[in-house]
Amino acid sequence: MWDVFKDWIFQIINFFHGLVGDWGLAIIIITVIFRIIVAPLMHKQAKSNYKMQKIQPQIAKLQEKYAGDQVRLGQETQKLYAEAKFNPLAGCLPMLLQMPIFIALFQVLREMGDRAEVQNFSFYHLVPNLTETPSGALGQGIGTFVPYLILMLIFAGATFFPMIQQQLKSKDSKQRNQTLIMAVVMSLFMLWISWSSPAGVLLFWGVSSLIGIGQNQFTLRRCRKQEEEEEAEKALVAKPVEVDVVRKEKKKRPTKKR
Repeated sequence: MWDVFKDWIFQIINFFHGLVGDWGLAIIIITVIFRIIVAPLMHKQAKSNYKMQKIQPQIAKLQEKYAGDQVRLGQETQKLYAEAKFNPLAGCLPMLLQMPIFIALFQVLREMGDRAEVQNFSFYHLVPNLTETPSGALGQGIGTFVPYLILMLIFAGATFFPMIQQQLKSKDSKQRNQTLIMAVVMSLFMLWISWSSPAGVLLFWGVSSLIGIGQNQFTLRRCRKQEEEEEAEKALVAKPVEVDVVRKEKKKRPTKKR
């Protein structure tokens, strides 16, 4: 069943290759289609991450306050989630739903070079061979290796930036520093993975991540705008009504002549 699913994905890539005449461009088209399909799921995930970031300082206070009482900590945390209308599973579910498609695409691209149907697996001569790995390209000379190096940097950078973009305006310096360290470690790990990954996989992941960053920024702007509108409405409701009363000037009573 899984092999049938992978063959189906390959046939789609092959279809677009027949239209545009280039494997790299066909991969980019498939990546864009993939991101459009999962866009609603990614939108929910980004909203969940935004809410989590907003309540993170409150969670930290609860963890400090009820460090010795895990039962009470769980109760207060659930109460906080309910007040903030935050569902922890909302950030995980979209990722789990799209993972089968991503894994299948990843495996198809890794195995592309073994298919007899694939000929001249290049990306407009910018990347000579999308089945080649950066480690293999380095053995062919620096000039050949440069396009693969660029794909590696995009591959790692697209992992680093999303991890820190939500922490740039964070007031919690400790959490910001921890996230920065984790982002650096993850980026180095992705560089290590990319060293032995086919360029087609790096192209797919890099384009997908760049589109994801754009989608995430769009969602964050909408969340901030909605939050500002809600705060403005609350301020308007809480503001007392000011009535401008203009008192008429009293006229002097006429004095009677005697």
